[in-house]
Amino acid sequence: MDTPLVNYPQYILPTTIHIEPEKAYLVEIITKVNDLFEGELSDDDQLIYVNNVIKGKLLESKTFIQQAANNTKQQFANSPDLPHELMNAIMDALAAHSTMSKQALESEKVRSGLRDILFGPAQLYEALRERSDGLGLT
Repeated sequence: MDTPLVNYPQYILPTTIHIEPEKAYLVEIITKVNDLFEGELSDDDQLIYVNNVIKGKLLESKTFIQQAANNTKQQFANSPDLPHELMNAIMDALAAHSTMSKQALESEKVRSGLRDILFGPAQLYEALRERSDGLGLT
């Protein structure tokens, strides 16, 4: 299968390149999200927030599950429930992340557990090594 062409905005990369299909949608998300938020936020911060945190909260919505099952994408995108469900997802994400961050800041046990998870099943070291290989640092 041919890789899709991605046209980057001129301020990112002044060319059209071939990109892996599974990454093409991530590039599109990053390109669109870059104009939404201000401050020192990395592409990863923004991508994780939109594609994992907010999308994850919206995937929990029984209302949205039912609407997606019974409507076209266009009908779903025009749902009168969208603003309310989006606001709920944002508030739920803020509450969950604030609660977890507060507990992590206040508890050595939580930080130790996070360390064990990051170096175990989350494979932080391996992911960092992979990034360093991609940057030619090894």
